[in-house]
Amino acid sequence: MRTETAHAKLNLALHVRARRPDGYHELESLFAFCADGDGLSAAPREDGAVTLAIEGPFADDLEAGADNLVLRAAHALQQASGTQRGADIRLDKRLPVASGIGGGSADAAAALRLLVRLWDLRPMEIDFPAVAASLGADVPACLGARTVFGTGIGDRLEPVELDLEGVPVLLVNPLVPCPTGRVFQGWDGIDRGPLDPMDWRRGRNDLAPSAIALVPEIDEILAVLRAQLPVLARMSGSGATCFALFAGDAERDAAARRIADDHPGWWVMATSLR
Repeated sequence: MRTETAHAKLNLALHVRARRPDGYHELESLFAFCADGDGLSAAPREDGAVTLAIEGPFADDLEAGADNLVLRAAHALQQASGTQRGADIRLDKRLPVASGIGGGSADAAAALRLLVRLWDLRPMEIDFPAVAASLGADVPACLGARTVFGTGIGDRLEPVELDLEGVPVLLVNPLVPCPTGRVFQGWDGIDRGPLDPMDWRRGRNDLAPSAIALVPEIDEILAVLRAQLPVLARMSGSGATCFALFAGDAERDAAARRIADDHPGWWVMATSLR
């Protein structure tokens, strides 16, 4: 049995620069990852079959069918490596689904990392960037689960030398659906300028106004987070998860307790950056 964490992804800043003819958007984003996230485990099978069982607090929001990104990742890796081995995979779904923190993409990336070890594959013999990109725009960033600057549709990645490891962070989600497609469709089309990844605190999330129009609770969450006096509070990705960075663990944990007590219907996770 092998285990792997699907680290929650944060867009510390997200600038939308243009809408492309193919329907995608030109983006600039600083990706960072949390120490915590979904959990995956797997046991080997010698018959080549891959199975998936889902448990955890958000298991009911996700289907274990052929379109699940974990299964797609497993099958893509089988094809790329030529292995005849299979796996029984279990996904502990701890992150809200479609919540702007890369849940599905992080799960797919974690499945790739997990199965490479389970199947004793040689990573240098596999085109991992191509396999990851075939699964979705955010999967390449989630594969390394390290701070990177993304451009294009988020698929062109550059390492960034920022000392973020261990920074306390609090994630909050209203548990209200925030459809990614509609959020991007609602972007106002105005290019507000580039993102300097070394000066990301002065950045922004250009999708926040569109997401708030769809899910007004996001605005309330941001106001509540800012009232906790964090270093920074912002929405991640296309929402609805928002995050706040704190100067210390004690401040983060106190804010987590207050918010959980005052808003029992919200999802709250206290963690740190990695």
